[in-house]
Amino acid sequence: MLAIGTKAPDFTLPDQNGVMHALKDYRGQKVILYFYPKDNTAGCTKQACSYTAMRPQFAEKGAVILGISKDTVASHKRFEEKQNLGITLLADPERHVIEAYDVWKEKKLYGKTSMGVVRTTYLIDEAGTIVRADDKVKAAADAANMLEALG
Repeated sequence: MLAIGTKAPDFTLPDQNGVMHALKDYRGQKVILYFYPKDNTAGCTKQACSYTAMRPQFAEKGAVILGISKDTVASHKRFEEKQNLGITLLADPERHVIEAYDVWKEKKLYGKTSMGVVRTTYLIDEAGTIVRADDKVKAAADAANMLEALG
């Protein structure tokens, strides 16, 4: 996980509609940057739906929400449509950004070890500095916790 106080690595990735987004485009706004394992899974759906439901409160606080997984643009589009999401999902199938943010880790599930995205959320300030980093994220509570962190 990247340290609080460090400059957030810039990136450019496509969203669920194929539109490119660069972190530098959001300078002057707070950014909730959350990394999740996989579209259309129980925890990831709870997390994305919570962010969608709370999007107006985040906007009031001057924050945008960007979710990143290694799923494809097409997978993100299906996820958005199936769950009626209202947030930006960025596709990183080559894992460049996932690895730059140090969230590609060894995971254990049912005694089996594999590599995958560890659910992690960063709060990036208006100048592009990481001001909060959570790697023990509970999917259903993440949006509420980050909204609280915005004050």
